[in-house]
Amino acid sequence: MTFNRLPKPRIRPYPMQYVSPWKMKNGQEIIIRPIRPEDEPLMVKFHETLSDRSVYFRYFSALSLSRRVAHERLLRICFSDYDREMALVAERADPETGERSIMAVGRLNKLHSRNEAEVAVLVSDKYQNLGLGHELLRRIIQVARDEKLSQVSAEVLPDNLAMQVIFKSFGFQVRAGEDFTSIRVFLDL
Repeated sequence: MTFNRLPKPRIRPYPMQYVSPWKMKNGQEIIIRPIRPEDEPLMVKFHETLSDRSVYFRYFSALSLSRRVAHERLLRICFSDYDREMALVAERADPETGERSIMAVGRLNKLHSRNEAEVAVLVSDKYQNLGLGHELLRRIIQVARDEKLSQVSAEVLPDNLAMQVIFKSFGFQVRAGEDFTSIRVFLDL
């Protein structure tokens, strides 16, 4: 048996090309990287840092902490199939203790049978307004381009002006959502 005849692995290996440092507006150095299975405990702590307002803006409802950190849910999020979805996390290490924490998450979910994806960004309240949401979205858009997708889109609540500004800064087009309770933004790649 020759090794060059082995089938291609079903699961894409960890995408190291998306791991890199970045400096926030306050000068703090962080790492932005794809999520990993061992991030589940860090994701629990991340969700504990979110205000009700941030949760509502991301999930369009008051999703309880217990539902957000349920093992089954986080299992699906942390064990990514990088061919279908990509979640990038912003990670910092406490300078005194070395303890790692997740500060933000950006997601790209490919839409089944279309060459498009939906994107979303969620930043811990403590780290909002430091450029992190903008940087995560920039990187998620780059992943979409690397994957040769034709369009990315997102749904935003009308009250979430900060995310609307970020999307518009990248050239996203805006249209009313189908039910008029949200705004649909899209970017042709």
